[in-house]
Amino acid sequence: MISTLINQMDSAWQLFLHNSDWMAWNLFLALIPLALSVILFTLPQILGFKYKLNSFLWGVLFLVFIAFLPNAPYVLTDLIHLVANIKQHNSLWVIMLVIFPQYFLFTLIGFTAYVLSLINLVKFLKSKGWQQKYIVTAELVAHALSAIGVYLGRFLRFNSWDIITDLPNLINSLTNDLIGKRPIMTISIIFVGLTILYWVMKQISLGIMLRIKQINNQREISPT
Repeated sequence: MISTLINQMDSAWQLFLHNSDWMAWNLFLALIPLALSVILFTLPQILGFKYKLNSFLWGVLFLVFIAFLPNAPYVLTDLIHLVANIKQHNSLWVIMLVIFPQYFLFTLIGFTAYVLSLINLVKFLKSKGWQQKYIVTAELVAHALSAIGVYLGRFLRFNSWDIITDLPNLINSLTNDLIGKRPIMTISIIFVGLTILYWVMKQISLGIMLRIKQINNQREISPT
């Protein structure tokens, strides 16, 4: 029995390390748009005239932001590996104590990066005087582009940098491989899922931000 337990623990540890390798890379890609959203949208509001990017540089970074944005919600599709991991390990404690927590944190961090990226964009647009209907339209466009990006990444195996390194094949896929009934339906499902999950996570994130702000305000006005 002890030897069986040791073997299960070793197997669980090896699985954890294996998952950590690709999860770390995918989270790195997911955090790129969040970092860019801070550079493009948040810092200008915080620092004002002290922080000003060259217009050309800002435009280039914005295009990079759009190109890498789908990497954040892409982590949701990595849940297909969860099914394979569960089939591979039939031990209940391995599934509950190792596999589920690892995938939960992975998807939570990745998708939260997506939500925060768009929240930063929304705040930036509001600071520029955009009306609410145009801001909602911008969010929906972001979801649509991300849905297309997720499909290109998951099913056609393209990466964000293929815009530069493999542009002809990417354009060919956009014009030929996405016009079929199945791709359009799949992208539509991804779009609807992203829209719903984003709205839910956005409310939670804004609620947490508001609570943190209230706590900080209470600390500032409370006597020392």
